[in-house]
Amino acid sequence: MSVPLLDHLVLATADLFRTVRRFADATGVEPVEGGRHARWGTRNFLVGLGGTAYLELLGPDPEAERAPVFDFEGPERLITWAIHPADIDGVLVTAREAGIDLGQIGALSRATPSGELLSWRVSTPPDYLYDGLVPFLIDWGTAPHPTTNLRTVELVSLHATHPQDDEVRQALAVLSTSLDLSTGPAALTATFRGPRGSYAV
Repeated sequence: MSVPLLDHLVLATADLFRTVRRFADATGVEPVEGGRHARWGTRNFLVGLGGTAYLELLGPDPEAERAPVFDFEGPERLITWAIHPADIDGVLVTAREAGIDLGQIGALSRATPSGELLSWRVSTPPDYLYDGLVPFLIDWGTAPHPTTNLRTVELVSLHATHPQDDEVRQALAVLSTSLDLSTGPAALTATFRGPRGSYAV
């Protein structure tokens, strides 16, 4: 399936290596280690979704010098997603004029397993807007996109529910993207399919 401007989905898990193994066993596709975020005390693994979209498996880094800044308690879950508009600064202004606070644009980086430092620009909303259903913005600039050389799975479905689904739709329209969305408790769910089988979260 296709989601306009999709860059990546963020799957949070308290046990990163267990989730990576379960994903690989279920789909037949091994996620690739992305690297470590020293600033956050986290680590990630990546798997492509076709084109320039990917799934990020994110969890605490057991070798980090600091505790993770995110709450990974509870079952693994999709916590938010990112889009890559051509002009994130312009989209930030458009969103703000529409009453959508995406925060500021800041620089982030992480070290790859080979020691290479990747840098990018990203919006930093003060909270996960509408429980993470309104995406943040990302611009990889001249850095190689994370999907380079990733094995891929198919994104079979991506569905969201929210008690304020009409407001979420309006916000997504401002950002020139959309989700399969219905009324219900706040949640983002997806199914991925590889050569061996499917993985749902």
